[in-house]
Amino acid sequence: MREAGYEGTELGRKFPKNPSQLKAALKPYGLSLASGWHSLHLLSKPYEEEEKKFLTHMQFLSEMKSQVVIVAECTHATYGSNGPHRHSADSSHKIDAPTWQRLIEGLERLAETAKQNGMRLAYHHHMGTVIQNEEEIDRLMKDTRHLFLLADTGHMAYAGIDPLPIFKKYGNRIAHIHLKDVRPQILAQAHQQGYSFEKAVREGVFTVPGDGGIHYAPLFQHLNDLGYEGWWVMEAEQDPIKANPLRYAKMGRDYIRKVANL
Repeated sequence: MREAGYEGTELGRKFPKNPSQLKAALKPYGLSLASGWHSLHLLSKPYEEEEKKFLTHMQFLSEMKSQVVIVAECTHATYGSNGPHRHSADSSHKIDAPTWQRLIEGLERLAETAKQNGMRLAYHHHMGTVIQNEEEIDRLMKDTRHLFLLADTGHMAYAGIDPLPIFKKYGNRIAHIHLKDVRPQILAQAHQQGYSFEKAVREGVFTVPGDGGIHYAPLFQHLNDLGYEGWWVMEAEQDPIKANPLRYAKMGRDYIRKVANL
């Protein structure tokens, strides 16, 4: 990460979960912990149980000086399986009104808890979950007050969303950003052949910014105009056997430096 020119990282699955151990691992490289993903199951488990797990995760991030907690509702999530993923036009997985209200109430309670602890709760819209397309993102933002958005350009493009209007619409509520690109040819193939999300990723649907079909210059300009001060997290999500991680990490960093002057 440091060799490729980055200043921080999100929590990896193999990272130590003890703050002192993780600080010791990151310090020699001058890396900060930007945040870390937390899977919620508000729709399938008691709120109190989910809150307890959330508080443990939030405390860990707080001790690491992170200011954002990333969450996504993962009840019945399909993104990690070989089954068919949800398509943006698919309406068969929409949840009913009472279930939606349960989700909103749980997220708002957690968002308020995060706020009371000096942190922001950023919701990650994600393929294969209950919040993945534009209609669902709009509904989520409309029905919440304290919740922030994690804007992921790759997941937007995968769901058929133009990222720029989302960035413009919710700019002041975007607390965290994931920058990844999509290869249009592989995305079209994934939709046409009904790939599972995991298969699409393994086939190379995602890549680093500048190596795919997303036009980033307007996004970067808008974030600059907005005065956004949160993290930009570059992601590739590629098979490391097919795509050398360091090479692509450098490629993405060079692109952001060139286009965004950062």
